[in-house]
Amino acid sequence: MMTVGVTVIGLVAAATIFLLVRRDKLHVNHALGWVLVAALFTLLGLAPMVMDYIALKLGIGYPPTLALTLGIVILTIKILLMDIERSRSEVALHRVTQRLAIQEAKIEALAAQTESEDRPDKDAANF
Repeated sequence: MMTVGVTVIGLVAAATIFLLVRRDKLHVNHALGWVLVAALFTLLGLAPMVMDYIALKLGIGYPPTLALTLGIVILTIKILLMDIERSRSEVALHRVTQRLAIQEAKIEALAAQTESEDRPDKDAANF
């Protein structure tokens, strides 16, 4: 019964990921990793002996420990990649903000220059 549940979870996850990508809620680059996770769930649901075999070859006495350890490692890597991406986005946002401030200062300087050129000169009015 557990294998059927894991298989269903994998298939539902794959369908959800597909719908999110289709509706532009999830970028394709991010979806690839999640599709792999869904495929892994489906594979383990259909053939749970694969994890038992790998754990046995690695010398792990209790196979679910391997699955949990791999899950923690994968989530840690995912969080690290998300932090790296967030840092890049923050740097890009900071640079765009600086460029915007420079452009606004240039616009204000040009507006002030235009105003001073449009005003009639007091000396010119006396002639």
